[in-house]
Amino acid sequence: MTVKKKSPGRFQRFLRLVKSALDPRGYLHLIKMINYYNYSHVTPLREVRFAGARNISPDAVFDNAERISIGHRVRIGSRCHLWAGPSKGLIEIGDDVLFGPEVLITAASYSYNAGSPVTQQAMAEADVKIGNDVWLATRAVILPGTTIGDGCIVAAGAVVRGEFPPMSVIAGSPARVVSERTIPYPVEP
Repeated sequence: MTVKKKSPGRFQRFLRLVKSALDPRGYLHLIKMINYYNYSHVTPLREVRFAGARNISPDAVFDNAERISIGHRVRIGSRCHLWAGPSKGLIEIGDDVLFGPEVLITAASYSYNAGSPVTQQAMAEADVKIGNDVWLATRAVILPGTTIGDGCIVAAGAVVRGEFPPMSVIAGSPARVVSERTIPYPVEP
């Protein structure tokens, strides 16, 4: 026999609302969220080099933004992360690039064979270059040292490292060229 749990009445829901509105922990958490948003999005955007207008989701995250350059008409989707290297790794994004949600581009990675904890090891940095007219689909991961040519499409969930020629369709983990993109009309510069 199943006993149905009685839902709280209006007065009980009202009391719960009042208690939560008076709970200082909620306000402390709000301050933490504002601080995170400021140091992960607002402040770094002042350091990114933009060639044109910005079309960036308000929850995109940037790190070492002074080493990130973004071309014209680039659209960066929700929860994307662009992490340039801490000392020299650059991220260069061409024109007309489209980021799906949750794309990660990183120009640095930890070493892991030196016999000490990973977080205490030096980072290996390498530039990342994304050409013009590239689509990075949902949750694509672009690793240090990657060059993606003009007109490429990177499939959802692909883990990309290496050099890929223009007009490639890239998929998989590790990513590889699975097809080519063709354009039936001439492209104007």
